[in-house]
Amino acid sequence: MFLLTRFSLLAGTGRFLPWFSSFCLFAALLVAPFCLSLNASELPKSDSAPILEAAESVFQNMAGGDYSALWKGLSARTQRAIAGSVFKALAKEGNPATEKTINEELAKGGQIAREYWGGYLSRFDPKTVLEESRWSVGEVVKDRAIILLRYRKSENDAKLLLFFERGGWKVGLHESFHTRE
Repeated sequence: MFLLTRFSLLAGTGRFLPWFSSFCLFAALLVAPFCLSLNASELPKSDSAPILEAAESVFQNMAGGDYSALWKGLSARTQRAIAGSVFKALAKEGNPATEKTINEELAKGGQIAREYWGGYLSRFDPKTVLEESRWSVGEVVKDRAIILLRYRKSENDAKLLLFFERGGWKVGLHESFHTRE
């Protein structure tokens, strides 16, 4: 089980009195040790719980090979990017598959999805995120959220971006980790 941290500080906007900011910092430092020891099942349901659950389910589905459920948990931009890269790769091989067919295969967890995610998982183990990383909710603004992931051997956080789309929080793998080609 991975540890989740739930704590955020009021961002100083200059509108609050200095003593209020100091009080908030003191209160956060007082409460932080208790929050750090909570895991996902012990957290109270709050606004950040659906965000954490959406992200966790993507990595669980990835680890469990449920590619249809995984696809549903991804942002629209990530889905378009994956389908586009698969289309280009198949076109180079002379495969006449259409983007529509590729999208359908990825959505239902078909052969194309198994091959794509098999290659992806040959380079990435989702258990490192699920079992060996600390999660904390970063900035949440309307329809965008950031989860900070810190692998146990790392000194830096990775930022996982989520977007509120199609009635729920969706993980932006492409938006979070894609580098320009």
